[in-house]
Amino acid sequence: MRPTRTDRPLVSQKSTLRRLDTETGNLRHALGDDRLAPRLTRALTWYWFLRGRLTEARRATAAASEAVTAAWHAGFRLLTGEPTDSHAAPYLRDAVTDPRERAMAGWFLGYAATRFGEMPVGETLIGTALAEFTDLDDRWGVAAALSVRAVQRHVRGDLNESTVDARRSRALFDETGDRWGQVQAGAVLGRLSEIAGDYPAATAWHREGAELAEELGLRPEVSTRWSELGRIALLEGDHIRADELHERGRALAAEHGDTAGQEFAEVGLALSARRRGRFTEAETLLRPWLTWNRQFEADNGAALILAELGFAAEQRGDAEAALDLHAQGLAAAQRTGDPRAVALAMEGLAGAHLLTGQPQRANDLLHAATRLRESTGAPLPPGERGDVDRIQATLHILKDTAQQSADHELQEYR
Repeated sequence: MRPTRTDRPLVSQKSTLRRLDTETGNLRHALGDDRLAPRLTRALTWYWFLRGRLTEARRATAAASEAVTAAWHAGFRLLTGEPTDSHAAPYLRDAVTDPRERAMAGWFLGYAATRFGEMPVGETLIGTALAEFTDLDDRWGVAAALSVRAVQRHVRGDLNESTVDARRSRALFDETGDRWGQVQAGAVLGRLSEIAGDYPAATAWHREGAELAEELGLRPEVSTRWSELGRIALLEGDHIRADELHERGRALAAEHGDTAGQEFAEVGLALSARRRGRFTEAETLLRPWLTWNRQFEADNGAALILAELGFAAEQRGDAEAALDLHAQGLAAAQRTGDPRAVALAMEGLAGAHLLTGQPQRANDLLHAATRLRESTGAPLPPGERGDVDRIQATLHILKDTAQQSADHELQEYR
């Protein structure tokens, strides 16, 4: 499914953001007025979120006494990486009395918890928000909740249901003409196209997302879309183009203090480096981000990084390190509940066990990983088969060598 731009211009969205940009100095001055600050802070939360001014938002909402602003403050803390107990989020949401504001606060907390908190907490919050937005007949809210649930289902490996949610979310956002929402739903559809090996569709979704984000000046979204396009270029084997796109994404993320965007870009650069045999470079890029992911208990990010570090160790011939890293990666993947992440860890362990002289164990792990991937309806596309093909090729060589040795011994015996 390729993206289709709505012809409906959203002049008010663009013009409002630009006007707020122009008035930033005055707004910050007004926030110093104790009489205006509570109401103004509450009104600016969505603007800060869209502009990626998360640290400013966290600081401005820190002294909040109102339940709505306190809930948003907790969400901003999660998004900026400040240690926060995401299990407290439902209680903060429940303290909001207005039904529409409660649904919105619950959505924001669920969004934040999904990215940097406990996935089960995020799933509960988004499920509740979806039900509340439905009861309120808030089509924008339903679309926003569906876009996050699509991410959650994608992470859990439920790709069919993720696709259903993302398509419905996109259709609703198209109806409302909300550019930010179109980017969110399109991003999930792009990732699902990538998983299916439909790289032209994935490219179209992410390119459209970059253009929409540019229209609104959503710099963090632009950064991520450039890096997503870098991933597709990498899968298509164009390492130079992949590095250019990831570097573009990294520079923009660093310029705007977008740590998550910088992490995504640098992991992409590491993927490219490792695939070209530049193992030290890849490991140098990856290890700080492994630490960063672990401080949030972000097992999805950690599982991928551990897999890459494990493959690098295996290709360097360090069997002990490879086994340890892939074992850690398997544990992280199992905690995510994502069958594809578990399969990746199994493929890594196959290469590590092959290095220790256990070809049968390696063969069994590869077969188990293949079955697991097929159970999700998403077997490995050609662009992601590099490591599996490399390990299988070594297994075939060992099998042929063993057969030739057996044949030779039989000839001598005769």
